[in-house]
Amino acid sequence: MAEFAEVVAGAYETVKQSTSGIFYKFLVSIVLLLIGFILGKILGRLIFKFLHSFEVDETFSKLTGTSLKIEVIAESFTTYFVYFVTIVIVLQQLGLASTILNMIAAGVLILIILSTFLGIKDFVPNAISGFILQNKKKFRIGQIIKVKGMQGKIIGITLLETKIETKDGDIIFIPNSVLSRTEVTYVKAKSRNSKKSDDD
Repeated sequence: MAEFAEVVAGAYETVKQSTSGIFYKFLVSIVLLLIGFILGKILGRLIFKFLHSFEVDETFSKLTGTSLKIEVIAESFTTYFVYFVTIVIVLQQLGLASTILNMIAAGVLILIILSTFLGIKDFVPNAISGFILQNKKKFRIGQIIKVKGMQGKIIGITLLETKIETKDGDIIFIPNSVLSRTEVTYVKAKSRNSKKSDDD
């Protein structure tokens, strides 16, 4: 009986130690997740404010004529990168890094590819159309055009879009891909002489 009691006591201590070890790892993992997610959010905002203080978006827009939100992209990338590193550390803490890490890495790669595709799906066709339109010199500043029921004077042409101003002073941005595949009507401006004759 004494030997049996010792075996039971030993088994109990083993289970207790292993359980407490798992609980400790789980608790540390929760704390690491909280710290990592908070840190990721803070670092993302700091990166955004740092780039915004140098007016990176405005400078890039002036240089390229595009409205790509570099500050927001940098903020998101920093935040999710810290999230990813945090998850890797937590998995290593739990001893699950090998298999699950490969699955997460594949998921992150797919997510990055999809995000990149969604980000450039409008950029690429508009840029190509803008390049073609500029080479053909189909449009120029001051020209009056009518497209899809909208009429106005061209006041700006960039690689991605063409800006027109209507009679009422409204500013309309038309993607270059729309201009390249839509019928555009060139409207002749009335001369002063024709206006005088109309008045007479």
